[in-house]
Amino acid sequence: MTTTIGVFDSGFGGLTVLRALIERLPHANFAFLGDTARLPYGSKSRRTIARYAAESAQFLVREQGAEFLVIACNTASALALDAIQGAVSVPVLGVIEPGAAAARAATCTGDALVIATDATVQSHAYAAACHAEGLRSIEKACPLLVPLVEEGWISHPITAEVIRIYLAELTAEAAVAGLNPDVLVLGCTHYPLLRPLLEAAVPAGVRVIDSAQAAAEAAFHRINGHVAPQATDVPASPTSIRCFATDSVEKFERLGSRFLGHPVGQVQLVDLGG
Repeated sequence: MTTTIGVFDSGFGGLTVLRALIERLPHANFAFLGDTARLPYGSKSRRTIARYAAESAQFLVREQGAEFLVIACNTASALALDAIQGAVSVPVLGVIEPGAAAARAATCTGDALVIATDATVQSHAYAAACHAEGLRSIEKACPLLVPLVEEGWISHPITAEVIRIYLAELTAEAAVAGLNPDVLVLGCTHYPLLRPLLEAAVPAGVRVIDSAQAAAEAAFHRINGHVAPQATDVPASPTSIRCFATDSVEKFERLGSRFLGHPVGQVQLVDLGG
């Protein structure tokens, strides 16, 4: 049988994770939920984030039949992964640990840079995940990048200059801390759209680590461990994608294609409560 994978984000930035999952698991079925009525999660308490995330996870499992969940939201991965795992009976994967693991696999120096939203940086979840991988790391919040991406300025000179300033500040902080970083972890699902600008701006020898790609790779290996492979004489079904949002369906349909790489199609409105 074809696997159904549920993907959850507080908005639609997590469509970059869905895009990577489709590339890695092209014959799975996908249900994506953006909790757009209750974003941003970063301004909420841990308890509220846990409740919102658990409700979203239950919708994907109970209503959409998801057999595996990918939490394509850095804030929820940082603050609510345990709550989500307790709310559903299927395997759950966040985006933070795979990103740290990918950084560990790519680094030679053992030192990493991390850029993310303010809420994710304040949680220090990437610092903890990097430490668990034996890495030293330094994090920086880059609050201007998300609105620039959503404005569509993904190749604009202003965006390039903002990135240059952020990375100059971050590398200076790393030098003061005595770090010699050779990897940069993208700790926000919006940032993969800026990868060309980021790769042009990082110091020589620094490799950009896309946590969306890392999560897709981790999901591929975990799903293969949880779901029996299809018989070779039975062709796999083509990818089916269902997208849901709790508000702003029109905006989701309009902007979502930037993140997914092709039109998201009709997005269904769902009500998960207050």
